[in-house]
Amino acid sequence: MVTGDLDEKHSQLKFVRAAQMLLFSNALCDPPLGQATIFPSNQDAVKFTVLLESSKSFPEQKWEAVVWHNGHENEEWKELALQETKDPEALLAIQSASRPQVYRRCFSAELVRPARPDAIQFTFKYRLSSDDTWKWANEYSNVGDGELYFQPETPPNDLVNYLKDYSQDFSIEQVASETPHTLLWSLTTSVKAAEGKTSGITDTSLGIPRSFSRWFSLVRIWSPWLAPRHGKGQFAPHEDAVISSFLRMDGLHLILLAISGVEDILTVFKPDNQGNVIAHSRNDSTQAGQARVIAAVGTTFNTALAAVIYHARTIVRGYDTMSQDLQKEMKAALEKDVKAEWMENWYDGLTYCTWNALGQNLHEQKIFDALDILKGNEIQKVTNLIIDDNWQSLDNHGHSQFQRGWTDFDANKEGFPNGLKHTALTIREKHPNIQHIAVWHALLGYWGGVSPTGNIAKNYKTREVQKAKGLAGGTMTVVDEKDVARMYDDFYKFLLSSGIDSVKTDAQFFLDLIEDADDRRRFMKTYQDAWTIASLRYFSIKAISCMSQIPQILFHTQLPTNKPRLMARNSDDFFPDVPSSHPFHIFTNALNALLTSHLNVLPDWDMFQTSHPYSSFHAAARCISGGPIYITDTPGQHSIPLIHSMTAPTTQKKTRILRPNSIGKCIEASVYTPYSALRFLKIGSFHTGSSASYGVGILGVFNVSEQALAELIPLRDFDGVKEGMEYIIRAHPSGEVSAPMSLQSEFPMVNLALETKGWNILTAYPLHVIASSEPSTKIAVLGLQGKMTGAAAVIGTPKFEDRGSGIIKITTTVKALGILGLYISTLPPSSSLNDHLIVLIHDQPIPPSTVSVNEDEEKVLEIDIETAWREMGLVAGWGNEFEVVVVLR
Repeated sequence: MVTGDLDEKHSQLKFVRAAQMLLFSNALCDPPLGQATIFPSNQDAVKFTVLLESSKSFPEQKWEAVVWHNGHENEEWKELALQETKDPEALLAIQSASRPQVYRRCFSAELVRPARPDAIQFTFKYRLSSDDTWKWANEYSNVGDGELYFQPETPPNDLVNYLKDYSQDFSIEQVASETPHTLLWSLTTSVKAAEGKTSGITDTSLGIPRSFSRWFSLVRIWSPWLAPRHGKGQFAPHEDAVISSFLRMDGLHLILLAISGVEDILTVFKPDNQGNVIAHSRNDSTQAGQARVIAAVGTTFNTALAAVIYHARTIVRGYDTMSQDLQKEMKAALEKDVKAEWMENWYDGLTYCTWNALGQNLHEQKIFDALDILKGNEIQKVTNLIIDDNWQSLDNHGHSQFQRGWTDFDANKEGFPNGLKHTALTIREKHPNIQHIAVWHALLGYWGGVSPTGNIAKNYKTREVQKAKGLAGGTMTVVDEKDVARMYDDFYKFLLSSGIDSVKTDAQFFLDLIEDADDRRRFMKTYQDAWTIASLRYFSIKAISCMSQIPQILFHTQLPTNKPRLMARNSDDFFPDVPSSHPFHIFTNALNALLTSHLNVLPDWDMFQTSHPYSSFHAAARCISGGPIYITDTPGQHSIPLIHSMTAPTTQKKTRILRPNSIGKCIEASVYTPYSALRFLKIGSFHTGSSASYGVGILGVFNVSEQALAELIPLRDFDGVKEGMEYIIRAHPSGEVSAPMSLQSEFPMVNLALETKGWNILTAYPLHVIASSEPSTKIAVLGLQGKMTGAAAVIGTPKFEDRGSGIIKITTTVKALGILGLYISTLPPSSSLNDHLIVLIHDQPIPPSTVSVNEDEEKVLEIDIETAWREMGLVAGWGNEFEVVVVLR
């Protein structure tokens, strides 16, 4: 084809081939390729939206696009013509200014629900004109076909419809489910008793899940940790699974959960060569016991998962073996008034950890110097300090950690010559901002247990135990069953008297490394219960459970809700020097959180460094996780802007992380999407107000692949989005805001492209409509601007009042200082802003200079409440919360 030059300033002609233009094009689709999309039984049609982008290096051309699918009888592939829509610019392209300049064309069509019940596959193709060759989208993106699943109106009611050829050794009972639209079964089978020191092992087949296309499991990637595994076709994880889910061809989800920690039995799932799911059970008791498996079928993964978890909690509660003392302690901990500031400082304070920062050759001067450097770098508001491994008194200096045993309660004399108490008191005197100091220790003492010749062995009865073969194999000495509770009581009493008020208790998986059946039943629950009661007694909620994702701890300690919620590490470590580990670390945490968000823990995604190639990637994930934020920066190597984007100062001159009040986890639509799929990882969270009608959906989007990716991000991917309501989507860090949209809009989505290591946090804000004004005014409170999860700075539900005569009053309660943003569809321009608007704090007008219109988004009002607070000389009350009132006229 022959065309004029793009700028049309001269008549020189140039030749442009269609194939050349196709090379510089981009094609996106919703529903997406390479992923499963599920439709409920009451949805009669699927709307396809295709976005084509072509480089402005070439003249704009008219394009054609069609969907190609096998949703016909005999699975015959046919095309569905797409019609071009009129206003593609209504679809926000995030950070488009920094992306190549392109023309955008949108196409759409509806596919009527097919008559056949099975899932269908689809792709799409596009071309410049009828004379040109079609280009398949799969070839451009290297992504497989999309899959559409259509759920039945009435799911089959019998387990035999979901599992084929399960063993008759299982006793099966259908039980009432506590979650809607789910079916639930309890399966039990006998497990043979232990003989002497040898545990009893029984394998029982659950059969082959029927008619499924994809599976997802959380497996024991190694003893202490869980990680996700995905597959298509035959069930074949390489590691033992704790929970497995199967996406059926009819769009229903079958979930199997193996229960452990009841009657000294551990159960996991293994595959056999034919794809059967095998319940592999280990019994440490001298009596024959029962393996327990729960099966649920649901219309969504999350409701089916909730069904098995709720029933598991009922089973575990029925076999509660806690002592009377422990039960009394639990009750007292729940009834007593845990100080609100403790919870706020511990959960919401910024934490510094010594592990990666200061190395394993730890001594108190390193800690003092690091804290001084933090203070000198304007990070003086760290609230919590974790003194990690290598402070303890140990034997066998110079040997590996697995050969060293714990000798004494106090710190080692080489690094802490004046004792642990001196270290803690010095820190508190020099750094009063540090509210809590935690120390690390292993559950059994140290990696090598207890020194047989140290003071601990002299004061408490010990026992030598055999460990399973492997890295930590051999024997080690531990405090014996009868003295475990006394040892923990004495140790934590000592720590508290030394100025230590919190602990990180690591290496808990060593309980499952104990080889002999008699020792396993002797120690498994004894250590869990002794640690739980001592930590509650002396530290309340201020304890971190680490390397504790063994099934017995998940079910015995972390599932029950009879005690306050503790923090628990959610995955394997942050490895700063292993580049390939960082995307998988975030992926693993997001998928693990599907399970751990149902436990009575606050998932902890581990520490990270703010000056690192993946620093902002990790920071964004921690912010959306809903858990704590720990930094482990090498002294002097800090990103102050990144720390500021995660935190905000309070009126009481403290620093707080902005933590959504829901746990972040992989969204429903991505549960079956593997790490290798060339799809964005999407982590969803939700920040709720005091009203059930108000909440903000937060979506962290991460490119965990090794190539640049682009996707359409639909509004339906955000948690809490409701039919009939309008929303705006705001992007961080760019601050761009979409046009108002609902689930019924023509383009209920945004367009996002990310490079490798790229991320974005999208927030969907519900719009409140004041209909009496002309035109109507649509308002959303955006929270603090420039913060990754600034919406979490808002407390409760904003109040919107129509005062009549065109006057609107907006009242927002916030818990931190910064720049408060409001979206107002009828916001006056900057030139007349002060004539139409007044802002009040503590019933006092704030300086007009602290109120402005965002430079890039003309409908976003920015209120610098931090500067206003300082210039007005305001004083904090008993808490951090205060109201900001905006009156618009």
